[in-house]
Amino acid sequence: MDGLESGGVVNRAGRREWIALGVLVLPVLLISVDMTVLGFALPYLSEDLAPTGAEQLWIVDIYSFVLAGLLVLMGSVGDRIGRRRLLLGGAALFGAASVLAAFATSPAMLIAARVLLGVGGATLMPSTLSLIRTMFLEPGQRRLAIAVWGSGFSGGMALGPVVGGVLLEHFWWGSVFLINVPVLAVLLAAGPFLLPEARDPAPGRFDAWSAVLSLAAVLPVVYAVKDVAKHGVGIAAVGAFAGGAAFGVLFVRRQRSLADPMIDLELFRRRAFSVSIGTNMLGVFAMTGLMLLLPQYLQLVVGMSPLVAALWMLPAAVASVAGSLIVTWLARRIAVSWLIGAGLLLAAFGFAAVALWGAGTGAAVVVAALVLVGFGVPLSEVLTNDLIVSTAPPERAGSAAAVSETGFELGGALGTAVLGSVAMSIYHAGVPAGAGAAARETLGGAVATAASLPRAEAQALLDTAREAFVEGMRVSAVVGGVLLVVAALQAAVLLRAVRTGRSQPLQPTGAP
Repeated sequence: MDGLESGGVVNRAGRREWIALGVLVLPVLLISVDMTVLGFALPYLSEDLAPTGAEQLWIVDIYSFVLAGLLVLMGSVGDRIGRRRLLLGGAALFGAASVLAAFATSPAMLIAARVLLGVGGATLMPSTLSLIRTMFLEPGQRRLAIAVWGSGFSGGMALGPVVGGVLLEHFWWGSVFLINVPVLAVLLAAGPFLLPEARDPAPGRFDAWSAVLSLAAVLPVVYAVKDVAKHGVGIAAVGAFAGGAAFGVLFVRRQRSLADPMIDLELFRRRAFSVSIGTNMLGVFAMTGLMLLLPQYLQLVVGMSPLVAALWMLPAAVASVAGSLIVTWLARRIAVSWLIGAGLLLAAFGFAAVALWGAGTGAAVVVAALVLVGFGVPLSEVLTNDLIVSTAPPERAGSAAAVSETGFELGGALGTAVLGSVAMSIYHAGVPAGAGAAARETLGGAVATAASLPRAEAQALLDTAREAFVEGMRVSAVVGGVLLVVAALQAAVLLRAVRTGRSQPLQPTGAP
C-alpha cells in the first residue's frame, strides 16, 4: 500500500466508505458555519459581555489566527500519530470549546474558548481531506468524494448566516456555538467504527524547531493581512509581514536540511501540486472578498434584514453544491485544465456583473452574479484539491492537505484585506469629510449617523454613502475578476498535461 498503514481500504470504495464520507463532511460543515455565524452573534454577545474594542477584535480574529498557524503542524502530527486519532481528538476538543464559548461569562473566557476552537479546527481540516485520500483510491471515486467534501464546506458558509439568524431570533447568542455539540457527538460515536486509521509508518524524528518556525512564519503574516484590512498599511502590519516572511525563509531552509522534514518541499516542484495551490488561493481570494461586500450591499443599500439577506444568498449555496458535484461527471469527458479554467472564467463573469451595476441594482441581479461565482469557484476547487492530495505520496497526505488548507486560509485573509481595503479606500474618498468620522469609516456608520440628522440631510448622506460603497465594490469586483482570469489562464496552460481519470507521473515545475 505504498508504505501506508491503513485499515478498511479497498481499491473501489464500498458502502462503508461512502457512509464514512458522510461522517467526514460533518466537521467541515461545522468549521464553515463557524466562519460566518459569529458576525451575526457579535452585537448580542457584545451587549452581554461588554468587551473593549481590542477584546472584540480578538474574539473575532483569534480563531482564524490559531487555525491558520497550526494547520501545517497538525498535518504533520496526523501523519505521525494517525489521522483518525487526530480527527477524533480534535473533534472532542472542538466540542468542549464550543460549550465553553456558549457559556462564557467574560470576554477573556470567550477569547480562550475561541483559541481552543482554533486548535480543534486545525486538526479537523487536514485530517478529513487526507482520510479521503486514504479511503478512495480509484481516481473517479476520489474526485466525487472530494466534491461531496467541498460542497459541505461551501454549503456551510452559505448556511451560517441563515442558521445564525434563526437561532438569534429564538435563543441567546451562545446557541450559535452549542449547535456544534450534537454534530460532533455523531462524529465521535461513528468515527471509530467507520473511519480507517492511516499514518506514515516511518515518519522519522519530529523536529520541534520546525513546529516553532512554522507558527512564527504564518501567524505574523495572517495578523498583518487582517491589520491591513482594518486599518490600512501601517508600521505594525509591515513589520509583522516582514518578520513572518523572515521566519518563513528560515523554515524553508530548515526543511531542506532535514532528513525527515515537516513539509516535503519536493512536492512544490510538481507542477500539478504547486499550480493547484496557487489556483486555489486566487479563487478563494476573489470569492472571500466578494462575500465580504455583498451581504453589506443587500442589507445597507437594498435595505434587507440580515435573515432575509441570508436567504437571498442561498441560491449561491445551491449553485456551489451543484458545481462541486457536476464536475465529477464533466471530468470524465473534458481535460482537467480546461474545466478548472472554465469554472474560474464563469466566476469572472459574475464579478463582471458586479462591476457593471449601480446603487439601484435589484437583489435578483445580485443573486445571479452570486450563482455564477458560487458555481464556478467550487467547480474548479474540487479538481485542484484532487490534484493536491493525489500528487502527494499516501504517507504524506496529511501534510499535503494541511498545505492546501493553509493556502485556503491565507487566500481568504488576503481577499478580505486587499479587496476590502480597495473598496473602503474608494468609499472614504467618496464620502465628504463633513459627514463625520463614523460615516466615513463604514456604510453602517453612515446609516447610524443619518439616524440623528434631519430627514433631508439624512437622505443626502445615505445617497452619497451608498453610491460610494457601490463604487468601491465595483472596483473591487474588477480586481477580483482580473485575478480569476489570470488563475484560469495559468491553470489552462500549466495543467494541460494532466489528464482526467488516470494517474500519471507528474512533471516538475518547468518541465516540458
